[in-house]
Amino acid sequence: MITAMPELRPSLPLALLAVAALAGSALPRGTAEQPPIRLVVRGDDMGSSQASNEASIRCFKDGVMRDVELMAVGPWFPQAARLLRENPGLDVGLHLALTSEWDNVKWRPLTTVPSLVEPDGTFHPMIWPGPHYGKERALREQPWKLEEIERELRAQIELTKREVPQLSHLSDHMGFQALGPEVAALVKRLATEYRLDIDPEALGVKWVGWDGKPATPAEKVESFVRMLGKLEPGTWLFVDHPALDTPEMRATGHVGYEQVAIDRQGVTDAWTSPAAKDVVRRRGIELIGYKDLAKK
Repeated sequence: MITAMPELRPSLPLALLAVAALAGSALPRGTAEQPPIRLVVRGDDMGSSQASNEASIRCFKDGVMRDVELMAVGPWFPQAARLLRENPGLDVGLHLALTSEWDNVKWRPLTTVPSLVEPDGTFHPMIWPGPHYGKERALREQPWKLEEIERELRAQIELTKREVPQLSHLSDHMGFQALGPEVAALVKRLATEYRLDIDPEALGVKWVGWDGKPATPAEKVESFVRMLGKLEPGTWLFVDHPALDTPEMRATGHVGYEQVAIDRQGVTDAWTSPAAKDVVRRRGIELIGYKDLAKK
């Protein structure tokens, strides 16, 4: 199935039109001889902010995103769950979270898990210690208990299953499964138990990212268009964090990552770009979600 896309707006800058035209002519559509190009555009962190919620729905309705990862512990989870119920065509993964990274907004676990939180009861900001946050702020360096991790993850899964009918899979926020093999095994066991086990890498899906190192929203649009033009036949996964440049997001950040609002606005601009949608249409790129991977 080739997803229908909106028409290209005539106001698109000529330079970007040229990029899109060049990208769109790189490879033919999938045929019996030429396998199709399938792409999962995955947006992480829905529920963490209102700006993320709004951008996620915009990237689905007006863009190329077909999968979103929802945070059950996020302060904007209730609105996110309602929006997802109103948009049942958007595939949803539960972005299991054991950290709360921003300085000006924090989230807490759904259960009582003293080995996983800081003195104020919120999650630690980081999984690993780094140059800006030392061992005292990193979950890996704490005496975390596996049974508490399981209790918390089960609560997040069960809440999301109740609130979001189209939940299809699990993912981990900030890569916390790297805490240890026992944590990764736990997540796998829970995914199997709750019938949410869709592992892209096990299904042969390849990761793809930005073409180059774009910084501004305009650069992200051009980078994303170039990436689409270079995709070869196969199934690909592109992951980033759509949001909007609003006062809420401008107050969001942490040491080492302060320009969150403009960075994530760029993701939204790229994923809703007429030039990107034009390349998708011309190349016959199939926009899919995790649930479609499970059907193959």
